[in-house]
Amino acid sequence: MKTKLMLLGLPLLIIGALLTVFTSEGTLKNRSYDSAMVQRNLQPDDGCVFMTVMGEQSSSDFNVYKTDENLQLSVRDGLAWLRDAQLVNGGYGAGSHSAQHIKDPHSVKADPATTAMVATAFLRSGNTLQKGLYSKNLKDAVSYLLETVEGAAKDSPYITEVRGTQIQSKLGQNIDAVLTAQFLSNLLDRKLKGIDKKRVERCLDICVAKIQSGTDAEGKQGGAGWAGVLQSGLANSALESAQAVGAEVNDEVLKRARNYQKSNYDDKTGDVSTEDGAGVMLYAVSGSVRASAKEARKAEEAVNKAKSEGKLQKDAPVTVANLEKAGYSEEEAIAYGASYNVYQSAKQTAQRTDVLNGFGNNGGEEFLSFLQTGESLVVNKDKDWKKWYDDMSGRILKIQNGDGSWNGHHCITSPVFCTATSLLLLTVENDIEFLRKVGA
Repeated sequence: MKTKLMLLGLPLLIIGALLTVFTSEGTLKNRSYDSAMVQRNLQPDDGCVFMTVMGEQSSSDFNVYKTDENLQLSVRDGLAWLRDAQLVNGGYGAGSHSAQHIKDPHSVKADPATTAMVATAFLRSGNTLQKGLYSKNLKDAVSYLLETVEGAAKDSPYITEVRGTQIQSKLGQNIDAVLTAQFLSNLLDRKLKGIDKKRVERCLDICVAKIQSGTDAEGKQGGAGWAGVLQSGLANSALESAQAVGAEVNDEVLKRARNYQKSNYDDKTGDVSTEDGAGVMLYAVSGSVRASAKEARKAEEAVNKAKSEGKLQKDAPVTVANLEKAGYSEEEAIAYGASYNVYQSAKQTAQRTDVLNGFGNNGGEEFLSFLQTGESLVVNKDKDWKKWYDDMSGRILKIQNGDGSWNGHHCITSPVFCTATSLLLLTVENDIEFLRKVGA
């Protein structure tokens, strides 16, 4: 029971005609050999990715597996597996909560949340609507999502009539609108040829409206799943992303969403409220880190700017007093100072052994949580980013299945959802520019 309680969930372009890989600076370079003739030779390991990411499970040993070739071949095989998993209508499905034993991707119904994750993986891996090995898969997935959103009843709180999915049961009933909004924001940011921008913007607005109407006075999303704090955290990220590409987002709703996430963590005592996180400390901490990342970055940048202008000493820390000296009003300084402290403290709490205790296998929740953790570090331009990415990637590479997929061993077991999320983790460097735009 303890293992089941200690799950982790939650708001999310290497392959082209020629295979590419990351350089140490995060740019891409072409490989000259025939990649189709090269096989992955890493032997899969058991283990918990979250514990590795957070430094608890031999991460220093696993970063050696994160080589250019291993990364490239892993992404290649994962994308090929997703290509073959696509349904006739262009969508992808995770399957129902009541039939988690069904792992065949063609034996489940399509759902927007899973489709959005797969489409984002194709997009982040270098595909467009017109170019790339998986451009048709991406285009078909986009069509499915747009048609689904357009067909949603105006008086419905949701964008889909498909209910009872693994993702909804664990993350929340409105997770489809949340993850679809995140994908559509990514799509708009790329300004791709062949895209019906107005249509995508209308669908994004529909998703944003349903997310905002589902946000209560405390900043929580209604229709909470097993761990509602995760859906709320992803909703906060989705609203930030939508706002970054020009969508009209209610600032008051966004403020409530951020404050709710931050309120789950007391940076002075280190106490964590897990009431809405199924009793799991990691859920609340993960949400607190992500919700505070943007404001934490702004606070640090303001203090650094004041230092360069001679308003503060070179070693001046980020405090309320120093934020006021940097130009913030007292009210702003208190708010941004709190966000900075929550981010820095919660990030450390998430790595404590007692917080991580109980993890022993992987579920889709873990994979999605790593994605949130990594994107938070990128948004905040955190110095720990590179080490985190190398360590985490090594472990992800080592738990890939022989057929190119990943799957969970509890709760969200869907190989489609877990594979898409793992690929997003491995290729997150490709979205650094967009993520930092969200945090600007």
